[in-house]
Amino acid sequence: MEKPNIVYILADDMGYGDMQCNNPDCKIPTPNLNKLAESSMRFTNAHAGSSVCTPSRYNLLTGRYSWRSRLKKGIVWDWDGALIEPDRPTVANLLRDNGYSTACIGKWHLGWDWPTKDGSHPNDTLPFGRRGGGQKEQRAAYGENNIDFSGRIGGGPTDRGFDSYFGVDVPNFPPYTWFKDDHLAGLPTEDKPEWMYGHPGKMLPGWSLEAMIPQFTRRAVEFIDSHANRENKDNPFFLYFPLTSPHSPIVPNKDFQGKSGIGAYGDFVCETDWVVGEVMSALERQGIVDNTLLIFTSDNGPERRTSDDEGVYERACRTRHYSIGEWRGIKRDAWEGGHREPFIASWPALIPPGTECDQLVGLGDLMATCADILDVELLENGGEDSVSMLPLLKGQTDRQTRDCLIHHSAKGKFAIRQGEWVLIDYPTGGDVQEPDWFKTERGYKDHNQPGELFNLKEDPSERCNRYAEKPVITNRLKRKLEGIKYGVAEEVANQDEKLTE
Repeated sequence: MEKPNIVYILADDMGYGDMQCNNPDCKIPTPNLNKLAESSMRFTNAHAGSSVCTPSRYNLLTGRYSWRSRLKKGIVWDWDGALIEPDRPTVANLLRDNGYSTACIGKWHLGWDWPTKDGSHPNDTLPFGRRGGGQKEQRAAYGENNIDFSGRIGGGPTDRGFDSYFGVDVPNFPPYTWFKDDHLAGLPTEDKPEWMYGHPGKMLPGWSLEAMIPQFTRRAVEFIDSHANRENKDNPFFLYFPLTSPHSPIVPNKDFQGKSGIGAYGDFVCETDWVVGEVMSALERQGIVDNTLLIFTSDNGPERRTSDDEGVYERACRTRHYSIGEWRGIKRDAWEGGHREPFIASWPALIPPGTECDQLVGLGDLMATCADILDVELLENGGEDSVSMLPLLKGQTDRQTRDCLIHHSAKGKFAIRQGEWVLIDYPTGGDVQEPDWFKTERGYKDHNQPGELFNLKEDPSERCNRYAEKPVITNRLKRKLEGIKYGVAEEVANQDEKLTE
């Protein structure tokens, strides 16, 4: 098999129902994603490793659940250190070791080892992964007084397998400037004005939130153009393209304002769809579509509310556009809508066009899939939770490749799915309060059970908790979850045994 180029586009906070080909009632036009789906394979049961950003990205790049790392819940915050361990192999390491040129363009949000004026590490002072209890002010002061913005920034993409990087850390975190490889491309010398969305901190003079998506897209297209003329068989490329949209700040550019008809969030999804179209056009123009694996997905579900956006529930109430589709849960939740993602895979030389796959897959399966494509072993100490999707990409969509998958909420709640069942090992899968009107509309009722068990085939919206009704299934999934968490023999026990009473 000839080595394919690989382009992985990761949207930020885009819901399963924000893509028209997933949701017949979607109010947002997504013509480029629709076109891509028509010529590709659309996965309807694809999941992020977590329902928030940092851990899902860790899982994607390492093939390892983030809860195995030092981040047991939440995300990394301003000035936190690198989450991916120095000796942890990534997809970029695997591909670069096998002849690929590797680039990351866009949002990182996996922590950095920041240079400081006093030589200490920021997490000597700031607790890793925590921002409550006065941390907001402390982190702002630390950035102002002790970060050396002119120094080398360790622990980022170029220290984790990428040949090059251009992007931002997080669009609403300081410093508000461009990152290039392991340095800032421009020094942030001004204070971000209070009216501009984001945490307080320093910014590059003239910084524009609106500039991020066009800049990333231009550079992604330039990367494709510059590498397409090489001999792909010997030097293919991997472009990891994590966007900042449609995450807040909600900043659609002028050409997209008003395009969705449902507000700025919908317009920003339209701009995200445009990005996909630009990448597709570049691949077509260079004549490399057939042997390029192009994946589009998102890192977690849609947001509840921010200071510049009404959020998923209010938008649904106002417009009847449900970013979560028929699923329950949003960003941060253990319920389906928090981690079930839009997912399209295109590779015309291999993938049958216009196909749909409902097999269980995870974003972290990229690592094992790439190793399988290259017919190489996974790197030592890497990808232990990754399972190859290659048989599915070949069209064997009736073949189960993954036995089970674990989900993790923002607050650290665990859930496990196997077959048509999902067990949430907590009294509720919600980290975020559901509005009363939504609960009434969907028929959700409170219960007094210590956990939740749903049959997703019969009850995709997770209305009927069968935790007490199905004790055999409940206990078996509990044992399997514990086995995977702690690495005991139960992890592999009963893999082929169906969950019947």
